[in-house]
Amino acid sequence: MAPRAHEQIALLMILVDDADPDIASSADATMNAIPRSALEAFLGRSDASSEMREYFGARGIQPASVPAGAVDKPLVDLTDDDALLAGGGDDEMPADGQPRASTLQKIAGLGVAQRMSLAMKGTKEERAILIRDPNKIVAVAVLSSPKLSETEVESFARMANVSEEILRIIAVTRAWVKNYAVVLALAKNPKTPVALSMNMLPRLTDRDLRQLSTDRNVPDVLRVTARKKIVFER
Repeated sequence: MAPRAHEQIALLMILVDDADPDIASSADATMNAIPRSALEAFLGRSDASSEMREYFGARGIQPASVPAGAVDKPLVDLTDDDALLAGGGDDEMPADGQPRASTLQKIAGLGVAQRMSLAMKGTKEERAILIRDPNKIVAVAVLSSPKLSETEVESFARMANVSEEILRIIAVTRAWVKNYAVVLALAKNPKTPVALSMNMLPRLTDRDLRQLSTDRNVPDVLRVTARKKIVFER
């Protein structure tokens, strides 16, 4: 379900243990759809993490003696749906920044697999809608879109109407939290799990810490900690 093998495996490892049985079963089915030989060859690569090898070792899958080449492709992909993506070449939001009614109507009529496909292959406008999909596996698929930009990730990190899982994935993805704007958005988002928000505090500037220390929208513990940090650094 992800465009790159490392992302695909990492996301599936998270989702297969999701508390929602539908999400867990869908993730497990996706994982089982990966050809065993392709998975073994991938695990044989020097850049496959030890965590991944241990995880699949417990499932009876060991690294192959001949590793796969460094190809940045998915191990399993969704079937293309040309009818679904027809007219989806325009990657711009409408002038007023609001989703087009026709886009909302199109998405409302799609099944889960189709929404997942659209999440990865659709437009910026469609991703902005699907990141808030009630089915978490669809929303997570947006984060694996090869078209996804850091500006979009920053926008998602500010949203208070996305699932905590989305914010959690953004917060633990090193490539995204290298961007200060993403870190600040996560810290200020009341929906971000407190443990992750607290980890963002040391990276904030004094100015942003002061603003956070008086922000009534964030959890009390975060606001108080930001205030103490300002006093301590003085």
